[in-house]
Amino acid sequence: MSVRTGGTPGPRAVVHIPHSSTLIPEDLRRTFLPSDAELEQELLRLTDRFTDELFAVDAELAAPVVFGVSRLVVDPERFADDAQEPMVARGMGAVYTATTDGAALRGPVTLAERTELLARFYQPHHAALEAATQRVIDANGGCLIIDAHSFPSESLPCDMSQERPRPDICIGTDPFHTPEWLAADAVAGFKARGLEVTVNRPYAGALVPARWYGRDPRVSAVMIEVNRSLYMDELTGERADGFAEMREAVASVLETLMRERPIHSR
Repeated sequence: MSVRTGGTPGPRAVVHIPHSSTLIPEDLRRTFLPSDAELEQELLRLTDRFTDELFAVDAELAAPVVFGVSRLVVDPERFADDAQEPMVARGMGAVYTATTDGAALRGPVTLAERTELLARFYQPHHAALEAATQRVIDANGGCLIIDAHSFPSESLPCDMSQERPRPDICIGTDPFHTPEWLAADAVAGFKARGLEVTVNRPYAGALVPARWYGRDPRVSAVMIEVNRSLYMDELTGERADGFAEMREAVASVLETLMRERPIHSR
């Protein structure tokens, strides 16, 4: 993971990038059941490739917090407590046990193994996210969190929503942490570029660290999901011709959100 801050009085936002990495540490590869080719296909389906580049903005505006390993190892966007996580029913809680089509990803995961994975990857990442958020609050009186993702142009078998066709951009909101202006301005910014935008379809919500979740309005959050077909070849995982244009579009919208209003404005 990486955390970067800069500028005076400091960045106004945190850009959370949880799913951009394809890294599976060598010592954990043996715990995965699929072949190398099958595992590569899972990485292609589930990795939000290049979102660390798509959502890059000036360090004076935002501090990035990037998860350093693949979500197949541990997914930092899931609740650590399986009892709170709906995707557990599909084998995709914080520690995945199933592939996108429901096949076994790992053998049975013991409590000790799960605890070790969370301690090694999940907890340090969330500690970094909390620390970055706190620094922005201390510097500015509030913090905007951008939850940065991409999604496949066709739904995966594991997706809760199988709605078709899929939009260009999906904006995710939280009823407590996403003020109306934030969602509206995000939608307007992308629509102004001729993109089709939906709210909370096919994905919903926006991540906020547990320390502030549901209790502190100084932390605002919005999720931005970009359809992968706009910037990459979904069959190869390579950048497409539209990559630079999409990166500029995302940067423009993010800068507008970060500069336009007081970050703790409701």
